[in-house]
Amino acid sequence: MVRWITIIVLSIVLVGVGVWGYKENQDKNAVLLQAENSYQRAFHDLTYNIDLLHDKIGSSLAMNSREQLSPQLAEIWKISSEANTDVGQLPLTLLPFNKTEEFLYNIGDFAYRTAVRDLEKKPLSEEEIGKLEQLHTQSGEIEKELRKVQNVVLNDNLRWMDVQLALATNDEVGDNTIVNGFKTVEKSVESYEGDTTQVGFGEATRDKPFADLSGEEISEKEARNTASKWLEKVDPQALTVTKSGEGAEVPTYTASFQKGNKNGYIDLTEKGGHPLTIMINRPVGEAEISLYDASEKAKKYVQGLDIDELTLIESSQYDKMGVFRFVYTQDDIRYHSDAIVVKVALDNGEVLGMSARDYFNYHTDMEVNKPEITVEEARDKINPNLEIQEEHMAVIENDVKEQVLTYEFLTTMDQTTYRIFINASNGEEEKVETLKKAEMKFNQDV
Repeated sequence: MVRWITIIVLSIVLVGVGVWGYKENQDKNAVLLQAENSYQRAFHDLTYNIDLLHDKIGSSLAMNSREQLSPQLAEIWKISSEANTDVGQLPLTLLPFNKTEEFLYNIGDFAYRTAVRDLEKKPLSEEEIGKLEQLHTQSGEIEKELRKVQNVVLNDNLRWMDVQLALATNDEVGDNTIVNGFKTVEKSVESYEGDTTQVGFGEATRDKPFADLSGEEISEKEARNTASKWLEKVDPQALTVTKSGEGAEVPTYTASFQKGNKNGYIDLTEKGGHPLTIMINRPVGEAEISLYDASEKAKKYVQGLDIDELTLIESSQYDKMGVFRFVYTQDDIRYHSDAIVVKVALDNGEVLGMSARDYFNYHTDMEVNKPEITVEEARDKINPNLEIQEEHMAVIENDVKEQVLTYEFLTTMDQTTYRIFINASNGEEEKVETLKKAEMKFNQDV
């Protein structure tokens, strides 16, 4: 009897395991099918958008009407952005494809810059037209290669999941026609490298991120000691240190720690050991110190960066934290791109975060042209309903990623504070920011 009961129980268990395994397999297949469908859609969308991009660039070259050229260039910018998004949705993270992504970005950047300028006053130059012709040829080559890959994918029913596996394991899994095709696309773009970074393309704020980092490369031991200092003297031996992999935007060391309910990390540049990001997490109690006292803690903390002339331009309170924004200042000109943000706990004044990534990315020695309009002329551009509290000279990055000299005005109206930037060359309103007057502290230099 016991034997039969055992057999029945085992049979039930086996059936249950079988059903569970079948269901698990079905669920797994459903996930894989969904991923495959997503990859296929992104690939075919990419191919379509490259076709469209090639056609639109060709159409823009044939146009003689400036009224039609601006919207056409805006359309090129839109399509190139969509194509870049399609690339980002493909499993190509382990396959070098950055030249093609950069090519798409540069086309969009050039098209946007040109579309928003007054083509009546500043039409396309012969050199810019020549570059458009070159881009038309290059996009045609990319289109041709992608069409070849698409034809094979459709005829041979190739799967993107096999591509992902091949890239992840570095094995020759299945037919790697897709991978080889994308490598061909990348090589065709690379052959043009340098040509498309001239007219219109090399004007972005930073072509090479973190190009002006100072100092020598540091060792892992030096990274530990530097990290310990910034993390308020956490024992260097208690830190876990890892090095960024190849292809990183900037080579870094990341040091992290865990101690009870407190943990944190810091990213340090390998060159010079500069702190880019610091973050410490712990429970924060009720506020015991004022926002002003916290700002003094933040000022003292950024002094460790050994950067002359940092100006505190914003002090904001979010729940139990104070957040403070500093910008680099030289010759009474504020450089808003060269920004550092510090987060301070209001329970005991401990610094729980700092981001200096923007400063080390953008900071460089640059010449600033003299303003072509006076501050009085710039002041006349401000809405008369606003009350001007302060005025400064400032360099900001505008909507087309150009560094421009402006007059910066701090103004108020109806209990609201606005920061307004007026272009110092042509008097145009470059940017308007809304600030909370009650949370602002001004004119506090480090």
